Amino acid sequence: MTMTHGATRSGQTSEKRGMNLTLRIWRQKDPSVKGKMVTYKVTDISPDMSFLEMLDVLNEQLITNGEDPVAFDHDCREGICGMCGVMINGQAHGPQQTTTCQLHMRSFRNGDTIDIEPWRAAAFPVIKDLAVDRRAFDRIIQAGGYITAPTGTAPEAHSTPVPKKDSDAAFDAATCIGCGACVAACPNASSMLFTAAKVTHLGLLPQGQPERNDRVVNMVAQQDAEGFGGCTNIGECSAACPKGISMETISRLNHDLLGALRAGVRPKS
Repeated sequence: MTMTHGATRSGQTSEKRGMNLTLRIWRQKDPSVKGKMVTYKVTDISPDMSFLEMLDVLNEQLITNGEDPVAFDHDCREGICGMCGVMINGQAHGPQQTTTCQLHMRSFRNGDTIDIEPWRAAAFPVIKDLAVDRRAFDRIIQAGGYITAPTGTAPEAHSTPVPKKDSDAAFDAATCIGCGACVAACPNASSMLFTAAKVTHLGLLPQGQPERNDRVVNMVAQQDAEGFGGCTNIGECSAACPKGISMETISRLNHDLLGALRAGVRPKS
């Protein structure tokens, strides 16, 4: 028996069919205008596309039709920079524990309706559509997320031993990419996991000791000043974090903060 190219014994084609999807997307022209959900249709979406590539297809369609494309944050598209970030069906970054750019359309089914919204937090005001202002994170870093080190010849790498347990924990905390998923997932819109990661990875290393007390006090004070909510240990932050940063970092921050306050350290004015 002969079969035509691309056909199976059951008579079905072996070619992979594209997905047809209904997208309900938050559209907001600017911060001064009230936004709303707008429905769009996209067809023939490959399951191997990333979520952002699917949005690219939609935007090409909108531009062709003379409509305003959907604004969304993105940069490296490799899960490194932390720029991409949207709520997908009520979940930060979507159904997989990864960044939006690394989420693939095979995580959805043909015919699905997908709700796409920006991060929801008072400290992350909407700029346009799905793009939000996350400069609050930058200001928290500026408040103390650094070390003051003398310039000149770098010391020999092995001159200051660091216990492996501490170096591993510091590296795990340092994987934070500042995407904001922890804030978006938290019912309180708390940034504690982000701040804790930045405090912890420096506080575990010898280079971070001279400013350890000032760092934690000033960064937490800035976090509060930005309007983030309080942490109540719900755990959604860690569950949504694309780098899987543990809530243990929050415990470390609280330990350092309590010690600094007992030592009489107060936030800089």
